[in-house]
Amino acid sequence: MAAGSPTARRGRLAEIFRFALVGGVNTGTFFGCYLLLHPWMPYFAAYSLAFVLSMIGSFFLNTYFTYRTRPTWKKFALFPLTNLTNYLVQSVGLYALVTWAGMDDRIAPLVAAVVAIPFTYLISQRILVPRNTGQDTDDSGPGSETDERQPSRLA
Repeated sequence: MAAGSPTARRGRLAEIFRFALVGGVNTGTFFGCYLLLHPWMPYFAAYSLAFVLSMIGSFFLNTYFTYRTRPTWKKFALFPLTNLTNYLVQSVGLYALVTWAGMDDRIAPLVAAVVAIPFTYLISQRILVPRNTGQDTDDSGPGSETDERQPSRLA
């Protein structure tokens, strides 16, 4: 299937839709975990644990559902880079929108979050989707970086 074909474009749009859906589920999971944990521990501990739990859930949802690929330990170790990217883009965006553009600081975080989505999508795709290098490697096989995308039973 050619990269610019209508089928490829539909596939990419479906992938972006699944990514957005996982983001919504992840946000809900984070907030739900935070609310459940907060009565039992200090707020920052609840925040941190909820963040880690939702990030783990996001990793598996994105590998199996969004990108339809197999999780590996390497991908799992690199996945927090997507959250770091999101945080950095949102932080810089927030600062720029409030300080330079004069945007209301109650609205700017939402705009910065929307601006960060494409960056987060591209980084997560780079980490989670195997790339065809055209080279044979000795470490191919189940769970390796050379695995092809696998059909998902979730979609």
